[in-house]
Amino acid sequence: MLEGIPRSDGRKGIRNYLAVAYLVECAHHVAREIVQPHREDGAQVIGFPGCYPNDYAQTMMERLCTHPNVGAVLLVSLGCESFNRFKLEQAIAATGRPVKTVVIQRTGGTRQAIQTGRDWVAEQLPTLAAAEKVPMDLSELIVGTVCGGSDGTSGLTGNPAVGLAFDRLVGAGATCIFEETGELIGCEEIMAARAKTPELGVELTASVEKAAAYYATLGYGSFAAGNAEGGLSSIEEKSMGAYAKSGSSAISGLIKPGDIPPRGGLYLMDVVPDGEVRFGFPNISDNAEIVEMMASGAHLTLFVTARGSVVGSALAPVIKVCANPETYARMAEDMDVDAGRILSGTSLAEVGDEIFDLTLATAGGAPTKSEALGHAEFILTYKSFEPIGPACLPV
Repeated sequence: MLEGIPRSDGRKGIRNYLAVAYLVECAHHVAREIVQPHREDGAQVIGFPGCYPNDYAQTMMERLCTHPNVGAVLLVSLGCESFNRFKLEQAIAATGRPVKTVVIQRTGGTRQAIQTGRDWVAEQLPTLAAAEKVPMDLSELIVGTVCGGSDGTSGLTGNPAVGLAFDRLVGAGATCIFEETGELIGCEEIMAARAKTPELGVELTASVEKAAAYYATLGYGSFAAGNAEGGLSSIEEKSMGAYAKSGSSAISGLIKPGDIPPRGGLYLMDVVPDGEVRFGFPNISDNAEIVEMMASGAHLTLFVTARGSVVGSALAPVIKVCANPETYARMAEDMDVDAGRILSGTSLAEVGDEIFDLTLATAGGAPTKSEALGHAEFILTYKSFEPIGPACLPV
């Protein structure tokens, strides 16, 4: 049995962070300086850099600031940006979390805003650290997965090992989210065959077709030079490896960033914007995908890397599963699981079990390598989505 920090909406957190959220890039420096002396104490920076309003960004910030791993929020505003800080503050306050807004232009500028913010953070952190935990069932856990820096080993070791861990988690009642529709091109039919209903299968296929059209319009897809250097030959080959991390469970639904899965099961997240192509590359980095799964409630993320990503994430732990044994030998300090040893005889099932066990240990409070190293990456950009239809979440 796990333990978690109870929230007013019934969810439970596996961490209790204080989020310092900037609402425009002009306030980023102040937010970062507020957090700096409290980095080791549970304060982390998140934020939206844009000055123009965007419904997606508003929703994402509301979901992130009320994430189960967040216990209090300090909003940092320049004062003249178009972000609706009043709506965001009200959404946070409605959950019972402590929240304060520092407006730099009203506070007197950079130095005074930093000091005001630091004083408030210092007041809140002891209370967060002393928060009592309650029993938490595995069925209350939400786990995401992403892969980045793929090579020829990814689809043989790390991704299928995560897939086995996903199967165990789903079997225990947990919620699991996979995404990267732009890296599932060629897998539409086999993925649709796993859908709980034919109607959901149609939606899954359409999400991949949308991604293919989006990338075709941009003139490039989710296949980088580093992938080719690592031995992959095509987007279809990369897709099969990426698809493997979803495991073999039935697919329960299709969600978009910020949608909270209604029950346990396996869900595909569609991260490619709806409508005409106008927002540039939809997955600007792996961190953007992690943030979007966090906005849908993911407590932690399983990150498969072969080339050697070092990132973590603000607000939710990242477990790094290294697919390539040579990369692991060079970068063991950054990696949580050596899945590359499958190539030398360790069974896929053994590594899948290790990932499952480490997921539970991390949910129980054990720090991941990226947490221990202080990684707390975060990125949020402009996008636009239409609401999901009834076929996306079959009962």
